[in-house]
Parts: sequence; structure tokens; C-alpha cells
Amino acid sequence: MGSIPDPGELTELAQPSFDDFQRQTSLMTSCTLLWKELSDHFSSLEQDLLTKSEALNRKICSLDNQTNESLNLLRHRESTLDDALQIALRDIDNRTEAALAALSRVKEDVAGDGDGEVDNGDGLMMKLKSFCLNMDALGFWGFLIGKKKELEGLRAEMPEALEECIDPAKFVLEAISEVFPVDKRGDKGGNDLGWACVLVLESLVPVMVDPVLKSRMLVTPSVKELAKDVAEKWKVSLEERGGVENVKTPDVHTFLQHLVTFGIVDSDDLQLYRKLVIASAWRKHMPKLALSLGLSDQMPDMIEELISKGQQLDAVHFTFEVGLVDKFPPVPLLKSFLKDAKKVAASILEDPNNAGRASYLAARKEQSALKAVIKCIEEYKLEAEFPAESLKKRLEQLEKVKPEKRKQVVVPANKRTRASNSNGGHMPPAKAGRLTNAYVSSFPAAPTFVRSPSHGQYPAALPPYPSPPHMYGSRSPSYAYSPEPAPAIAASYPSPPMNYPAYGGYGNVLAPTYQQAYYR
Repeated sequence: MGSIPDPGELTELAQPSFDDFQRQTSLMTSCTLLWKELSDHFSSLEQDLLTKSEALNRKICSLDNQTNESLNLLRHRESTLDDALQIALRDIDNRTEAALAALSRVKEDVAGDGDGEVDNGDGLMMKLKSFCLNMDALGFWGFLIGKKKELEGLRAEMPEALEECIDPAKFVLEAISEVFPVDKRGDKGGNDLGWACVLVLESLVPVMVDPVLKSRMLVTPSVKELAKDVAEKWKVSLEERGGVENVKTPDVHTFLQHLVTFGIVDSDDLQLYRKLVIASAWRKHMPKLALSLGLSDQMPDMIEELISKGQQLDAVHFTFEVGLVDKFPPVPLLKSFLKDAKKVAASILEDPNNAGRASYLAARKEQSALKAVIKCIEEYKLEAEFPAESLKKRLEQLEKVKPEKRKQVVVPANKRTRASNSNGGHMPPAKAGRLTNAYVSSFPAAPTFVRSPSHGQYPAALPPYPSPPHMYGSRSPSYAYSPEPAPAIAASYPSPPMNYPAYGGYGNVLAPTYQQAYYR
């Protein structure tokens, strides 16, 4: 058995200090807090991982479902190919009969009516179909550009007409090749035909879209390569013309619509597409084209750029198209647009170069801005947030501003009217009047004779002139420029003003000299 320790000795060893106890308590508290903090941190990480894992699983399931749907559609199309072929053959027979009937009805019109005048929508459709059936792209283009006044009818009838083409995509490329990618008319080119190019390209979309997979265009590889070559040529011509700033908006619209129609958008050219869209943002279809070009991620930055450039109205159209109305409220943008328009109008009033018409020009500027804002309010149903009554009243006031009439300038009496001519007849142009020292007297007193510098000194042996009529103030015998009539003197010489040979009595010796000065 071990020895029993001394009680006094045990008491001395078992006595801990109070400071040690406090230190241990503080240490345990710190460990507890640290443990809780670490537990919360790891719990949060675990929860985040679970959330992300669930999101990834949902996305994978969604992609799997889309893949299965696409595969099922492809299998369905493949299984129904034979039936579709039979339907297409029957449709060809029906279309052939319809085409022959249509051609027989419009043959005389197409041949005899060079201007392509039609009386109704049916006639317009028949002519369009006749060009498409014959794949006459140049004839189709010539007919189209002469029908700008019937734009809405063309827009409605064009897709159906293009369906009659054997190869609609190639037909359209050949039709617009006259002006796109390069205008072959050169300096002889007349009006801009971008509207016609855009119309044809837009009408081709419903013709070429896959009826099953709506997001895909049914364009053959050869035609797609041809369309890419056209796009590359346009980009080269853009550089030759000096960049985006020097290209016309209809040309830009045609290029962008060409990319969308044929499905040849290049992700490497997104910055170029953005510059083109911003430069032509006022065009109505630009927001939709921007989305089709793959610029949806850049839309917020593009809208901010438009606002910074003072194009608030265009920014409003973009915000509604892409659904960013909450981020870019339209009402403040419209008010800012009107404020800028008023500033421009005030600068027009202060410009001294606009004297006499400054108020009219300023009114027209503000009037244009008001009309655009009112139309925007009505289009997007913003009356509750921005009532248009005050704007309409202001517009009525501006419409009453009329251009100031210019003051009539009083034209002095024609100095080429011979004073002795009672009928006020005009004399021929006076070349002698251009001489340096030519002088015209407007007084009936005796004239002072001024020698023309083109004449030499007269011989001393020549006798002086007899006293000439008071109506002539120059040595030139052919002209008298007297703005004031002298009726008393003119009555003494009724015949000389209109009968030039009568001057021969003043010395035929000098006649050649005067003739020389007259024709000089």
C-alpha cells in the first residue's frame, strides 16, 4: 500500500489561483464562439453548394429536355419525309396550273405596260408571282422600285409571291445585287433604294424559316456562302467610304437585315454591329435587329450611350423593346428630350444668322420634338404618368407661328432705258459701260466728255463735235444710261434712240474707232 500524503501538503497543491480560473473561463468562451462561427460558415457553404447543385441539375434537365425535343422533332421530320414529298409533288401540280392561269391573265399587262400599273391587289400579286415563277430577278427588281407608293400592298403580298420561286434566297440576292453590297449605278444612281432591299429581305424571312424549328433558317450551304461573300464585300466598301460615320442609314439597315435573314451573324463582329445600330438608332426596326444580332447583353450600355448623346427618344424605344423600363424609366427621358429641344430652339433665336426667321425655325424645332414625344406617349400608353394635354396645347400655339415675310427690295429704275424712248424700251447690254472711265450723267445739263482709255488721241486736224444732244453723257455714241427721263430734250430727237445708223452724222471718219471700242 502506498503512503498516505500529508494533509497540509495536499491543501497547498490543490489551491488554484483566481486568475487562472478567469483565464480558463475566457479561453473556453473564445473557443465556443470560434466553434459557432466556424459551424455557421461551413453550414452556409454547404447550403450554397446545395443551391448551386440544384440549379445545375435543373439546367441539365432543361437542356436534356430540349435535346430530346429536338431529336424527336428531327426523327419526326425524317419519318414524315416521304409523306411531305408526296404533298410537295401534289402542290407542284396545283401551283403549275395556277401559274399558267395567272400568266395567261397578266401576259399582256407585263409585256405592254412598262410602268407596271395595276388596278388592284390581285393584279399586283399576279405580276409579282409571274416574275418569281420565271425567276426573273432583274425584271422583279425593276417592277418593285417603281411601286414605292404601294409599299403596304407590297409588304403584304411579297412573302406569298416569293414562295413561288424555285430558290427564293438566290432570287433575292440576285434581285438586290443592283444596289447591294455596292451600288452598280455609280454616279448615275438616283434615289436611295435601301427601302426596297429591306422590304425584300424582310419578306424572305417567313419564306425561309423552318416550319418546325422556327429559330432556324432553311438556307442551303451554297447560298449561305454567297451571302457571306456579299457581307464581306459590304464591310470592305464600308472601310473605303471612311467608316460608320460616312455610311447612309438605309445602307446600314440593309446590311444588318441581310445578316439576320440569311443567319450569318458573326460573333467576332459584334462591336461593328453595335456601332452600326447606335449610328442608326432612330430607325424603327433597329431595337429588334439588335436583339437578332446577339446584342442583348450589351443593351444596357447601348441605352446609356444613346442617353449620353442626347438621343433620349431612341433610348425609350430600346428600353421597351428589351424590357428595361424599370432600369431606364421613360418619362424622365422624354422630359429631358423636350428640355434639350427647348435649349436648341433658344440657341436658334440667339443666332444672328437667323435674323428674320429665327422665331419660325425655333418653333419648327420645338414642334418636331413635341410631335415625337406625343407619339411615343400614345404608343407606349404613358398618359397616366405623362399627360399629353399640355404638350398638345403648346403644339397648337407653335403651329400658329408663321414665317416672317421678307421685305420687298426696291429695285432702282433700269439704267438701260433710253431717256428719249417714250415707251420705256430696254437697250442691249452696254459693253462700253464696263470701261474704266465710263461716266453717265443723269442731269440735262451739257455733258462733260470723258475720253475712253481704249481710244487713242484724236488728230488735231479733226473738227470738234457739234453740240451733242443733252441726253448723252459719254463719248460712246451707242449708249446713254440716264435713269431720269428728260422729256423736253428727248422730244427734239425722236429717232436716234432706236435707229443706230442715225449717228453717222456726227463724223463718219471716227465711226471705225467707236466700233472698235464697242466690241472690245
